[in-house]
Amino acid sequence: MKRMKWVVTLSTTILSTVVIMAISSPKLAVSAENKLTPGAEVKIDNFSFGPDVTIAAGSTVTWTNHDDVPHVVASDTNIFKSKALDTDDRYSYTFTKPGTYLYYCPVHPKMTAKIVVR
Repeated sequence: MKRMKWVVTLSTTILSTVVIMAISSPKLAVSAENKLTPGAEVKIDNFSFGPDVTIAAGSTVTWTNHDDVPHVVASDTNIFKSKALDTDDRYSYTFTKPGTYLYYCPVHPKMTAKIVVR
């Protein structure tokens, strides 16, 4: 019985130490800002795009319109442009070159966002 308590105590101590080290170590922690996503989903809802995403070159971003009104996804440099997306319609684009891509909805020009490709 004493041996079992000792094993449980030792295991708990080791596990706690590993968890604390993983959380506090800058080498092991991953910042959400620096995390590259292989593909990303952007929701169109309440007259806004979200979230801004950071992806690796060669990744595909898919926008889904959850609003009750049509929206368009268009690059401010005319690199990509969707058709008018009705509710639950999707549009995808694959980003092959690194850079920051600003986009907006031409129907509602105050709707803006960006994609960062690394």
